[in-house]
Amino acid sequence: MAETVAEPSSWQKRLRRFGYVPPAGSSAPIGLRQRLVPSYTRPSARLMSLLGLGPERAERLWRLMAWGGPLLVTAVAGLLRFWNLGKPRAVIFDETYYAKDSWALINQGYEGAWPKDIDKTILTDPGSVLIPTDPGYVVHPPMGKWMIGLGEKMFGFEPFGWRFMVALLGTLSVLMLCRIGRRLFRSTFLGCLAGLLLAVDGLHFVMSRTALLDQVLMFFVLAAFGCLVLDRDRTRKRLAGALPEDEEGVLRPDAEIAESLRLGWRPWRIAAGVMLGLAAATKWNGLYVMVGFGLMTVLWDVGGRRTAGAVRPYLAVIRKDLVPAFVSVVPVAIATYLVTWTGWIVSDKGYFRNWAADQDKLDGGGTWGWLPQWLRSLWHYESEVYSFHVGLTSPHTYESNPWSWIALGRPVSYFYESPAPGTAGCPASVKEKCAAEVLALGTPLLWWAACIAILYILWRWAFRRDWRAGAIACGIAAGWVPWFLYQERTIFLFYAVVFVPFLCLAVAMMLGAIVGPAGSSERRRTFGAVAAGCIVLLIVWNFIYFWPIYTGTPIPLDQWRNRMWLDTWV
Repeated sequence: MAETVAEPSSWQKRLRRFGYVPPAGSSAPIGLRQRLVPSYTRPSARLMSLLGLGPERAERLWRLMAWGGPLLVTAVAGLLRFWNLGKPRAVIFDETYYAKDSWALINQGYEGAWPKDIDKTILTDPGSVLIPTDPGYVVHPPMGKWMIGLGEKMFGFEPFGWRFMVALLGTLSVLMLCRIGRRLFRSTFLGCLAGLLLAVDGLHFVMSRTALLDQVLMFFVLAAFGCLVLDRDRTRKRLAGALPEDEEGVLRPDAEIAESLRLGWRPWRIAAGVMLGLAAATKWNGLYVMVGFGLMTVLWDVGGRRTAGAVRPYLAVIRKDLVPAFVSVVPVAIATYLVTWTGWIVSDKGYFRNWAADQDKLDGGGTWGWLPQWLRSLWHYESEVYSFHVGLTSPHTYESNPWSWIALGRPVSYFYESPAPGTAGCPASVKEKCAAEVLALGTPLLWWAACIAILYILWRWAFRRDWRAGAIACGIAAGWVPWFLYQERTIFLFYAVVFVPFLCLAVAMMLGAIVGPAGSSERRRTFGAVAAGCIVLLIVWNFIYFWPIYTGTPIPLDQWRNRMWLDTWV
């Protein structure tokens, strides 16, 4: 692990004139500059000496690992996700909707009404499949299907093609989480640890290898979070640059500057608005994330101005930051959302595309006739889709209540076959049939550790006022809590993939606490590192153990039964 060096206090700097040197490991108060712009932790000198590295080589290694570590973790994640990506060679679970809708969307700009029995033809002879020109009624916005269709355009209308972009986004999300975690914790080690946990989470892994929309949604949500973390660092650095220094170079708070300073152009918050718009344009639950993240970034502004010396930080934010924050996120997200509907807008055959024109013939457009026909048609389409979603209560074998998600109460089986001995990869020596399954199940030990980690970050946020814990809690809540409003609706555990990266951040933060803070005794940190290392190794082993039921690998039936730890998994 690494240690953080606190900025010396004013009295310590004065005593240095007379030869005073603070003792190693002393808990000097953290200075204002360090609070606004925390430095990144560096590997301890003891660790570097054990590795036989001098100061210069240690510095080069530290700089290299800032990107080298995340890229290494990402390479591992990519190898796992792209290995045999085209298998099972089947249309699994809801790929029957999204693979076909994406193919129609990328080729003609709107989804078509596909025949019910077309899946087998697509798998055997995709070149003979004609895209239906009759519009299809779909209940999700187009962005996720644009992404899936891009992979199909590059690699063909077959399983590898429709899974390619989802696997790519799943891999890139590991890289993003490594870098976000590094910036959040100011530690390359903890950032890479969070990315590694995401790389070996079973639900994220399975969703990265399946052409569904939720993994695309997760990518844009995580990207928005990363943009807001970057914006937070940038604005706090601007605050630090505007504050005065005393004669000894120590940064001092200033109420007037903290309350009146305009934070200027904030491109990362605008980028977050774009990402949140793309999230909502993938699935509508991205709207809840927009609300949660919008509140979070405003509270970060309050915290920054308070730290800089503002006496009335909320009033200062209302005057200086609230309107720019709203404009940077909400209108930008709405504009982004509308852009994703371009294919439907410019076509004349999309579902409900000509609804407004038909209404104009009947009543001249009514009260809203002055609005463009495409906008009124889109609004009508969206209202119909909303009615569908809130009224979706038809029972499903794999539906689950959101209360059970964090404990992995009811995972979803995407694919299941029972090959006979000696066929389809089933060993000939097996006495009974094999089982080949793709089960959307999070790595159990990781998720069960996350149950404890959630309690830890809530405690850390409530009693230590740790903004990092609050940010992680916001990410989990924004992706999970809204589903409690629709407990009568048919919902599934795989929706939870949206907040899996934040679970990994929570576990990484908890493991960092187990290792111990800088300044702890060597004995304490040794025991902590061993305990944290054992937990990580058990999680990795757990992922390897469940590998066959994540990838559809045929295994003897008794081995499959051994992996059904809970009765509700069957």
